[in-house]
Amino acid sequence: MLPQWAMDALNILTQLLVLALGAAALAMIVMYIIDRAQTADAVRRNYPLVGRFRNLFTTLGEFFRQYFFAMDREELPFNRAERDWVYRSAQGEGGTVPFGSTKPMDKAGTALFVNCAFPLLDDHAAATEPLRIGPHARHPYDAPSFFNISGMSYGALSKPAVQALSRGAAKAGIWLNTGEGGLSPWHLEGGCDIVFQIGTAKYGVRNAAGGLDDQRLRDMADIDAVKMFELKLSQGAKPGKGGILPAEKVSAEVAEIRGIPVGEASISPNRHPEFDDVDGLLDMIGHIREVTGKPVGLKAVIGAHGWIEDMCEAVTRRGTESAPDFFTIDSGDGGTGAAPMALMDNVGLTIRESLPMVVDILERYGLRGRVRVIATGKLLLPGAVAWALAAGADFVQCGRGFMFSLGCIQAMKCHRNTCPTGVTTHDKRLQRGLVVTDKAERVARYADTIRSHVEMIAHSCGVAEPRQLRRKHVRIVQENGRSLPMSVIDFMPPPDGRNRPGDMPSQP
Repeated sequence: MLPQWAMDALNILTQLLVLALGAAALAMIVMYIIDRAQTADAVRRNYPLVGRFRNLFTTLGEFFRQYFFAMDREELPFNRAERDWVYRSAQGEGGTVPFGSTKPMDKAGTALFVNCAFPLLDDHAAATEPLRIGPHARHPYDAPSFFNISGMSYGALSKPAVQALSRGAAKAGIWLNTGEGGLSPWHLEGGCDIVFQIGTAKYGVRNAAGGLDDQRLRDMADIDAVKMFELKLSQGAKPGKGGILPAEKVSAEVAEIRGIPVGEASISPNRHPEFDDVDGLLDMIGHIREVTGKPVGLKAVIGAHGWIEDMCEAVTRRGTESAPDFFTIDSGDGGTGAAPMALMDNVGLTIRESLPMVVDILERYGLRGRVRVIATGKLLLPGAVAWALAAGADFVQCGRGFMFSLGCIQAMKCHRNTCPTGVTTHDKRLQRGLVVTDKAERVARYADTIRSHVEMIAHSCGVAEPRQLRRKHVRIVQENGRSLPMSVIDFMPPPDGRNRPGDMPSQP
């Protein structure tokens, strides 16, 4: 027979169970009444209680697909195989994999590198030399690395994420682009080279009216770490739309750096109001270069291409010193913290088409050596970086690859301030998961592994270093399963491809 205390405990537990069941039953009755009475959701109205599971399963489905159901090469925007390669590289595991490739190599559009029968021995390989940008600027920049960190704003990224990127970039000897959100102390903390991006809202260098403030521009240029200025016309995920920073991310610190009100959503203009043609664009580039004394370039996702030819003709007319010092070409499938799906899914050419096209236009006008070309947009694996260099890029920038090196798990919560890894949130509790010293090492290891593996591809193709890769070293798989040399594929738009009245607008 049970002792009295056990009987009393059992009695209490029985009563608690009955109470819990009663509360659950009452809650179900209340939810049933609510579901039947509400008019917003037809499924819940017709199937009370049961209909609630649909919303639950819809929410959880994203996570189940990522971890249990999707194959290694199926997910978008980046599949498990791509993410795992970055994770292994950032952890110092060398980016090696066992058994065999899971990549379908006969898929149309796949780039295959042409290996040489007698590849270079390791002791014949050459280190990639620094490449000068902005020869006509008072302070040109000799950029040391062909692989760098693309624009991701402080505000969109958390403080520890920017700190880790800055320290990692310094360790790897690569530049860090600020994104359009201005220059924060955390960008400067690691001592890396900085590219200051000027977006349409002029964050960090704006006056009270939102225009360009020359004195603020000089103040930024006086910082030795700031090596170049990038005038952003548009970006891949949202061409024709300015940057979007939700109100919950506009803290007092972010507001001070950007020069905007605290706690209000920050929506940038969809273009720079100071100019609406290529002559105005070149005037703005020349003005910034004169004020700062440093190289100035532009960034755009390519759609209409006629304006690029108009710009090249204007440069030919004005003189090559008036040209942009660099041209950052973003891909139509580029990344962002927040963008309208209508733009993200439908507008802008991908880097696979736009990069070789822009390079060929610059070649046509004899400006290829004057204007350095930077490619960006989903170029986070060695094969993609090597392809971009072979297609004509001088440099490659990557954003989301470095986010993965910080620990990003592609939770798709960048715009909600609830990022579970602390990369894109200002929630201090969630930021605790991102340990700056550890992640900085991972950032540097990822950059080093990319460069090492791109060099490996170059050596396999028989050239001493990656910038010697050419289109002849790449074959593109066609619909019939056979491949063609990239050098025989015509990426060049027709000579009369300018935009005319009644056609698409000439600005990007």
